[in-house]
Parts: sequence; structure tokens; C-alpha cells
Amino acid sequence: MNRLNQVHWLARASLAFMFAYHGLVPKLIILSPGEQVLLQAHGLAHATWLSQAAGVAELALAALLLVQRLAWPLLVGAAVLLGLLVDVAVMQPSMLVDAFNPVSLNVAGMALCAVAWLSRQDAASQSPANIPGHC
Repeated sequence: MNRLNQVHWLARASLAFMFAYHGLVPKLIILSPGEQVLLQAHGLAHATWLSQAAGVAELALAALLLVQRLAWPLLVGAAVLLGLLVDVAVMQPSMLVDAFNPVSLNVAGMALCAVAWLSRQDAASQSPANIPGHC
């Protein structure tokens, strides 16, 4: 595996871990106080099922990020991270100044999506089948 493929898989695996962890721990194993605050901000204080559904969706996205031939989960991941960042900024802006807040996490996640997307394109163009003189 060449260096570009290693970068690509490190980015995808890191994204998969991030989505799996945030789907499992603060949503499915125990509903975190931050999740509860966001539900309350949306007027859904008693809709814990919504956080659980989001947790399952994040686990599914994490699994899809590990499927090499699928590029669209990278775009979905970036869109979800951007959408959630905007949602927090609008609904609960006080969370944007917490330690390990949505700004730092989501921007880093979007950067990983970009790295995985760009390295996927370059890695595909540099595969042995696309290099002159290789079978």
C-alpha cells in the first residue's frame, strides 16, 4: 500500500471511529448532558428516541466509511458535520465555547473528510493499472 493509500485509510478510519464513538457512547450507551441540552433546545426534551436514532445512523455511517468503493459517505459525513455545527450555533451557541466543542470537533472532521476525498481521487489515478508500462 503506497503512502497516499495509507493517508486515505487513516482519514477514513479516523472518521469511522469518530462517528462510531459519538453514535455509541453519548447517544446509545448513555444519553450525555450535551445531547439532552440540544433536545431541550429543540423542544424535544422527552424524545430520547431521536438521539438513539441519530446514534444508530452514526454507526451506520461509520460502517459505510470503511467501504472503499463508496465515496458518497465522505460527502454525507462532511454535510452532517457542517449541519450539526450550524444547528448547535443556532440552537445552543453556549456549547461553542466548551472544551472539545463542536467547532473543533466538526471542523477537524470535515478536514478529515476532505483529506479522504482528495487522497481517494489521487490514489485511484495512481493505481498500477493507470500507470504506463504496468499491467
